[in-house]
Amino acid sequence: MALRSIYILLCCLLMTASAQAAATRQRTISRAAVYAQVSILAELGRRLFFDPTLSASGRLSCASCHDPAHAYGPPHARPVAAGGKDMRQMGLRAVPSLRYLQATPQFTEHYYDSDDDGDASIDNGPTGGLTWDGRVDRGRDQARLPLLSPLEMANDSPATVVAAVARSAHAGLLRQALGKAVFADTGKAFDGIVQALEAYEQRYTEFYPYSSKYDAYLAGKAHLTETEARGLTLFNDPAKGNCAHCHISARGADGTPPQFTDYGLAALGVPRNMEIPANSDPSFYDLGLCGPLRHDFTDRPEYCGMFKSPSLRNVALRRTFFHNGVFHTLKQVLEFYVERDTKPEKWYPRDGDGTVRKFDDLPSEYHANVNVEPPFDRRAGDKPALSGSEIEDIISFLQTLNDGYAAEGPPPHR
Repeated sequence: MALRSIYILLCCLLMTASAQAAATRQRTISRAAVYAQVSILAELGRRLFFDPTLSASGRLSCASCHDPAHAYGPPHARPVAAGGKDMRQMGLRAVPSLRYLQATPQFTEHYYDSDDDGDASIDNGPTGGLTWDGRVDRGRDQARLPLLSPLEMANDSPATVVAAVARSAHAGLLRQALGKAVFADTGKAFDGIVQALEAYEQRYTEFYPYSSKYDAYLAGKAHLTETEARGLTLFNDPAKGNCAHCHISARGADGTPPQFTDYGLAALGVPRNMEIPANSDPSFYDLGLCGPLRHDFTDRPEYCGMFKSPSLRNVALRRTFFHNGVFHTLKQVLEFYVERDTKPEKWYPRDGDGTVRKFDDLPSEYHANVNVEPPFDRRAGDKPALSGSEIEDIISFLQTLNDGYAAEGPPPHR
């Protein structure tokens, strides 16, 4: 994993260097010098990640929303975070974790690969990309979004970001990595800044350590408790949780650790969250893949309501779930999964005539997009796929996905 990240950064670095006046010299740079340059960029990215002066308010850093103590996810239970120049502008979506994004494939509308049945002819539909709607593929492009969003760090332009870095104590690192004259070209300087953030987010010790109890279990260095083992079985069972259908729990065919996501986009029909200010407008809908933040599929109604399936690694550290942060505990999430269709009145509001307004955060013309695979294949009044005790078992298993597990004693005999 670490070598793959170095190769990615090496290619990006050489592309940047070739555009500079010292291109000939850069093409003959030694491998050791390239590693040193990548290390400088990653250190610069680390410092920038924690620096609130990169925001227009001077109060918001990347780490404000992506807290290392919470697996680089939100440190709070609010559905969306506050930002903007006055720190009073509220976002549209819940803050995702930045961990375990390194293996995310580029977005594609048609993904032909199936670990479930080995049939590469199966079209798994929209898959990959970063963010809830998969609209960017590279870490540097993802980093641009909050820096320039009026709802987040709210810089007016790349030049504003470059000026802030040029005034900071970090300016020397950017010059050291990309040349003394880097700030003379705003475009190149801004590219270097987001490249540095990308480089930091490729540090495996921080962003993909694979240090959970479940990783130790797969390596034969830990046992699951009876409760955790029951939870894993329920998680995988297509007739029970069926969680592994989207959140793959088995090692890859090449032995790589499971990412606990298939990177696909799906419409789950979660309830509308009225705590998000934008939702006070009854005509506003966050349709995910077909808008409002993504613009290339606005004319594809069959994709409306689809959002990325995130990795479940470290999910037990979160206090806000789904793209709109409508739920705040794993118990709520799992109960919704098994009761969305069996007990919809628990989750959705009623109209004046008492009719349950199911899928109320999605216009009716898109309701056919909502996923109906198990456990979403039942009808009102049916028995849910999971009991209360089975939900607790799955939660116990999900807690084994938190990073930072320290195995004690010698590896167990298996």
